[in-house]
Amino acid sequence: MTVPTHLNPPDGVSRRRFLKAGACASALAWPGVNLLAAPWPTRPVTLIVPFATGGGTDAFARPLSAMLTRQLGTQVITVNHGGAGGTLGATVASKAPPDGYTFLLGAVHHAIAPSVYRKLSYDIETDFVPVGLVSNVPQVVVVNPGRVPVSDLKSLVEHVRKRPGKLNYGSAGTGTSHHLAGELFKQQTRTFITHIPYRGAGPALQDLIGGQLDLMFDGLGSSASHIKSGRIRALAVAASERAPAFPDVPTTAEAGLPGYQVSTWYGLWAKRGTPADILEQVQAELGKALGTAELKKTWSELGTETPHLYGDAFGRFVHTEIARWSEVVKSAGVQLDA
Repeated sequence: MTVPTHLNPPDGVSRRRFLKAGACASALAWPGVNLLAAPWPTRPVTLIVPFATGGGTDAFARPLSAMLTRQLGTQVITVNHGGAGGTLGATVASKAPPDGYTFLLGAVHHAIAPSVYRKLSYDIETDFVPVGLVSNVPQVVVVNPGRVPVSDLKSLVEHVRKRPGKLNYGSAGTGTSHHLAGELFKQQTRTFITHIPYRGAGPALQDLIGGQLDLMFDGLGSSASHIKSGRIRALAVAASERAPAFPDVPTTAEAGLPGYQVSTWYGLWAKRGTPADILEQVQAELGKALGTAELKKTWSELGTETPHLYGDAFGRFVHTEIARWSEVVKSAGVQLDA
């Protein structure tokens, strides 16, 4: 075979190696052929949790990452980046390359943030692609029984009214669902409780257990084990139905506060630009993981059922949540600089 002069190998390159390189280049240029494609994943995957360790997000992120590690055969690492109501971690995730190796396990807080912060360095709807809803957990009104000697919601309201401004409640940070749930409670009960923001629900919950806080409006997922142990007391679940794992805890409507319903949901996002085939695989793996008996049992113990909301449907849900929370933020007059 005669090699055209424009394909003569450079000095020092063998004829065989040169012809092989030319064949590979031709194959890569041919439509539908990609010799460089490799199965995903080929290295560890990072799951960014934008809250401090020990919060409600962790309660779902760590069992999920363990299950995905088993399914994928590659380690899925959970990394906590807490602060600023979840926006710091979301910023970190937004700057990651869209290669399918970094995902954001965010929450309802990321539907609240666009209304709370004057300027964010990311947009949850344009910088990310919705993968799926991970869980949807009702919030629960919990108190430290040593500091707040009440056993029901009605008694709590009376207790607070007699002590305006003297009781406090903790949150995962200003502008989070924990904070706004407290503001909504204050509006509906016409009471005043001092807000104490933390860098995540985990630290706030530890101070509630330790007696530095009076109460919290927390996601049932992070409070569940502490309610069962008696370290904190649940007064009401902010949902339309009682939580299966806590059948003795009344709903807020049953406890005398109809219309007060708040949930903390968690969802998975990928960086926009992530290859479509990887997104499809991640969505399938998420559905497979949530469908296992192991995670269904864990989710039930954390006070929630397994959701089934993926892709565009999850994206539409997030869009409606952004609109809903903007009204609450406006009424509460909450505004922050990012």
